[in-house]
Amino acid sequence: MKNSKITVIGSINMDLVTSTNRVPILGETVMGEAFHTIPGGKGANQAVAAARLGAETTMIGCVGNDLFGQDLLKHLKSQGINVANVKPVTHSSTGIASITLSNGDNQIIVIPGANYQVTPDVVASFEEVIATSDILLLQLEIPLESVEKAAELAVKHQVKVILNPAPIQPLPKGLLEKVNYLTPNEYEQQLLFDSIEWTVEERQEMLKKCIITRGSKGITFYQDEKVEIPSFKVDVVDTTGAGDSFNGGFAYSISQGASLEDSCRFATAVAALSVTKLGAQSGMPTLEEVQAFLQTQGEE
Repeated sequence: MKNSKITVIGSINMDLVTSTNRVPILGETVMGEAFHTIPGGKGANQAVAAARLGAETTMIGCVGNDLFGQDLLKHLKSQGINVANVKPVTHSSTGIASITLSNGDNQIIVIPGANYQVTPDVVASFEEVIATSDILLLQLEIPLESVEKAAELAVKHQVKVILNPAPIQPLPKGLLEKVNYLTPNEYEQQLLFDSIEWTVEERQEMLKKCIITRGSKGITFYQDEKVEIPSFKVDVVDTTGAGDSFNGGFAYSISQGASLEDSCRFATAVAALSVTKLGAQSGMPTLEEVQAFLQTQGEE
């Protein structure tokens, strides 16, 4: 197989995960079941997903000069990710995500911290890293202007760009035009299309870039016509990181030269396996696990 080079520019967080039978209403206190600190952040999650599958993965981002930051750098390195371009900063704490798990679903509050120190200048300093990548994978947990700078550099060096537009926010038309693949969920896709004035032709071209994730309903994308890929049936333990697993899997498959349809099917399998374990990163599968799973599903 091709030795894929995937660069991820994005967030690195420590997830503070609380499990409970019931989410409290305003002003109420309930007894929880368990608490865990788990490495997370959409950028780091997607980097781990790609690295577990065998991609040569480089992470660009910032952590605080604190215990969470030190632990996260050690963890990412242990996953085979190149962290030489992750910058510890002294004036911001490491980003965290407060996650509440209840009845197989999640609620998440993100505190960006050091992730917002990934400025356009920081991104520009890694132009050579971007230029030598097969895929640049981006999300929206760092400053938007930094995402724009990264996409600009990727286009300059003819590197394919995958943008996972989450957490959703209004995006400049120019950024979306630079992206090769957009991976929104249904809600995010609707907001993206409603927030910008498009001509009919522009709207059609943008739709062809979209791989729309629909949770248990599977994936939708458009070529000459609408294509739907159903989800795989698994026992769900924790949906945290399912979308990140999909993006890492999709980036890996596309970088291997697979077709759009095959890449979507492969990424759907990666996401399905990821929700069978607790934690965004701990459930992310290896290539061998994905291949074995697809064989049990009658897939090549």
